[in-house]
Amino acid sequence: MVNQLAAPLRSSAASALLCVIMGCTQLAAQDARPPEPQPQMQALIGDYVSGRDVVFVSEVNGQLRVRTSAFRSYPANHPGITLDGNSVTVNGRRYLRRDVAQGTFRISPVRPVEQLRVEALAASPPPQPDTLLKPDLVELRALDPTIRYDIRYATTNNFMSNVFYSQPRAFLQRPAAEAVVRAHKRLNALGFGLLIHDAYRPWYVTKMFWDATPDSLHDFVADPRAGSRHNRGAAVDLTLFDLRTGQTIEMPSGYDEFSSRAYPEYPGGTSRQRWHRELLRRVMEEEGFRVYAFEWWHFDYGQWRRYPVLNRRFEDL
Repeated sequence: MVNQLAAPLRSSAASALLCVIMGCTQLAAQDARPPEPQPQMQALIGDYVSGRDVVFVSEVNGQLRVRTSAFRSYPANHPGITLDGNSVTVNGRRYLRRDVAQGTFRISPVRPVEQLRVEALAASPPPQPDTLLKPDLVELRALDPTIRYDIRYATTNNFMSNVFYSQPRAFLQRPAAEAVVRAHKRLNALGFGLLIHDAYRPWYVTKMFWDATPDSLHDFVADPRAGSRHNRGAAVDLTLFDLRTGQTIEMPSGYDEFSSRAYPEYPGGTSRQRWHRELLRRVMEEEGFRVYAFEWWHFDYGQWRRYPVLNRRFEDL
């Protein structure tokens, strides 16, 4: 449902971005992006639910739009629609606003984290063929010190509220790291930079995430039985920051938010948020990455399958 709703929005945003990135306009990227909506409009934007159906109230080209689960989009002042910020009524059916926690998204681990850590460190990664490439992990800042870090798993500011990494560092296989640097430099020309949240992740941490997360949220964490792209050093979690102000760019959802707002095709939010999300995606994909279907911030390097699952701690690299 989300993919179909977002298709028209995506195509128009992609066309505009392609023009900016390829030089069809003399405007800087910041000048080309949509303006922020007025505060009174911002207060009405969100997801509204009735049973299993969801209605998205978003801002598109300066106007509020209501998108229904029947893949229809209406202006907010369309006959039959009433909207008050707590609910929206569409043709007599009332949808209540779905609240989203502000700040860092957090879950309650289903088991104690320290118990999970002991078990994960004692476990072994899945068996792997001998034909995989030899690892060549390199730290991103060793290639370009202007790339910024906000390594959440080296702090308690993450979805599990626990420290998992002993050091705030970001490693990738060399070809993937070099591609991130190229993307960062291209974005610099548009007034943005890359802020890294996560890159290589030891396998035992992936096992901890999986074992701590409720089954209903397993789409947002990797299954340790196969290992993750992060374990291979071929996936990166990142976002944009503004070169002029140093501020992190606002996206349709927060990092590591376990909700549909995190989907790269999510149609809600503001035009500016979606514009930034599309800019990040287009530049990263043109450098050989692919966005993950459930997380706009997660990008897999094209040859990730050719690298082995690794379980080395940061202090041993």
